Amino acid sequence: MDSVIQVRDLVKVYSLGEVEVQALRSVSLSVGRGEFVAIMGASGSGKSTFMNILGFLDRPTSGQYLLEGIDGQNLSMDELAEIRNRKIGFVFQGFNLLSRTSALENVELPLVYAGAPTAKRKEMAQRALSEVNLKGREHHHPSQLSGGEQQRVAIARALVNQPSILLADEPTGNLDSKTSVEIMSIFQRLNQEKGITIIMITHEPDIAAFAKRNILFRDGGIVDDRKNSVPAVAASGGGLK
Repeated sequence: MDSVIQVRDLVKVYSLGEVEVQALRSVSLSVGRGEFVAIMGASGSGKSTFMNILGFLDRPTSGQYLLEGIDGQNLSMDELAEIRNRKIGFVFQGFNLLSRTSALENVELPLVYAGAPTAKRKEMAQRALSEVNLKGREHHHPSQLSGGEQQRVAIARALVNQPSILLADEPTGNLDSKTSVEIMSIFQRLNQEKGITIIMITHEPDIAAFAKRNILFRDGGIVDDRKNSVPAVAASGGGLK
């Protein structure tokens, strides 16, 4: 399988005054194109540190991380920002939408940073919103949308640049159980029909069950990595809310 992510002997040490905290301990793994991976672990297990490194938001102390063959260790902050904008889509627990900006304008933001022409931005943003079943809600502001709709705007924003991978950090953490399943339905459809590689942090085993592969972190290392031979199937629920 074509690897999107390759990680070898990844170590991350934080210095807190005179105390050193080893957040990651020699982590190695690869993620193939088109996988849907759930990363689990208790608070302090290293999963969030690992996700930050995958997103080029942090650098490892040692070891190597390649995203489609690109090693970001010696790249400048501007170069890393460009790679993030082109190759990585982020979805966060808190949605991270601009409150005074419409759904369409929120989705356009990565394209603004990329310098895309206005007409092209609107066309691509509208297409991304259609992908997450929000056609007709383009001009609504976040306060006019439900939690599930806000998260779908965030997913559309993550997808608009057609990234290599989608990184989702507790994407259902602020949602009720019904809406969480609806978001997992979108993730499964994007993964199965579009072939998008998804890496998702979650502390909920019932959400991890929708992924094709489950990885468990403990004390900065991987203690379990298994294929989910029969992932749970998220019903779309028709009109999503």
